[in-house]
Amino acid sequence: METVYIKTPLGIATIIGDENGISSISVSDEGTVSMIIPVILQEAVNQLNGYFEKKRTHFDFKLNPKGTEFQQKVWCALLDIPYGKTRTYLEQSKILGDVKAIRAVASANGKNPLWIVVPCHRVIGSDGSLTGYAGGLWRKKWLLEHENPTTQQSLF
Repeated sequence: METVYIKTPLGIATIIGDENGISSISVSDEGTVSMIIPVILQEAVNQLNGYFEKKRTHFDFKLNPKGTEFQQKVWCALLDIPYGKTRTYLEQSKILGDVKAIRAVASANGKNPLWIVVPCHRVIGSDGSLTGYAGGLWRKKWLLEHENPTTQQSLF
């Protein structure tokens, strides 16, 4: 496994992966930026930087997140939420085939190991509210405004 730390507008992103794909991307308020980027992580770094520069709306590097079968299913469904759009937890539960699984879907979203790339930030409460986000609600708000500055204003 290789690790790199990069500066983003939302903090220091930690990217972890190997030849099988990127297994984790997270963000924190503190950290030291890497001076050297491992070759195997270069594409993920380039694409994340492109996202923050508004030059990229999707990611196509290889992913390899670790999780249960249910979590994998939830994360896969998150990939279908278009850039600049949102869905509610209820809508996500319906897409996954079980409206009663709303809490389990929310829990799986919270365990998403691939910050931004698997866009759990695009899932909101049924009333349009910003609810739970592992990176902090201020980051979720920033990401939604970054992706769609006009329509997201109504959420806040």
